[in-house]
Amino acid sequence: MKISVILPTYCERGNIVELLAAIEAVLGADRAESEVVVVDDNSPDGTADVVREYAKTSVMRVQCHVRTTDRGLASAIKFGVRHAGGDLLIVMDTDFNHDPAMIPQMIRCLEYYDLVIGSRFVMGGGMEDSKRYYYSLFYNMFVRAMLRLQVQDNLSGYFAIRRERLMTLNLDSIFHGYGEYFIRLLYDASRLKYRVLELPIFYILRRHGQSKSRFLAMLGSYTRCVFSVMLFGNK
Repeated sequence: MKISVILPTYCERGNIVELLAAIEAVLGADRAESEVVVVDDNSPDGTADVVREYAKTSVMRVQCHVRTTDRGLASAIKFGVRHAGGDLLIVMDTDFNHDPAMIPQMIRCLEYYDLVIGSRFVMGGGMEDSKRYYYSLFYNMFVRAMLRLQVQDNLSGYFAIRRERLMTLNLDSIFHGYGEYFIRLLYDASRLKYRVLELPIFYILRRHGQSKSRFLAMLGSYTRCVFSVMLFGNK
């Protein structure tokens, strides 16, 4: 089955070529039938330019879409989903927090599960940044308690899913805002009793560039999302 890897980007010139090469390497024999869909929010550092150069010599297909009127992580993922041609979809960050070496295992597990997640909070998972690890761990406990979710890592953002299962969900109600989309995705998947598997993943520190995450802004938006979903469902 054809695989599509969706990469939302903003100012990732220093990481993207290395990541594309790593994805192509782990796909191995499947790379000729696979694709990467890069959705770039008009990065001023020329991220899209280096992606297009890489695409010229890549065995796998590399799409590069530059958005100039719409911005944001969640909407970029939705855009990528709608432009991807694969039967199996992988969504991941571009800063190497999400190890591309996990992709083959995630794909294999989709034979038995509806949604496969890279998780920091199952045995074998973790983070190089210990302070951020404990902040995230405790916040995940809060999310699980409020929404009665069984998933350990509700903020991962690294996942694999069959296209047919994702398209059963309401993409517009899920993919808006920033990383809180993942809470809504898991909530809707739980309501439909999707079979979810968490695989351990270890977050390393960013190799190049600066994180776009802002702790207080994220905390506020994530918490509003949790209470909104708890009170009204994902509508």
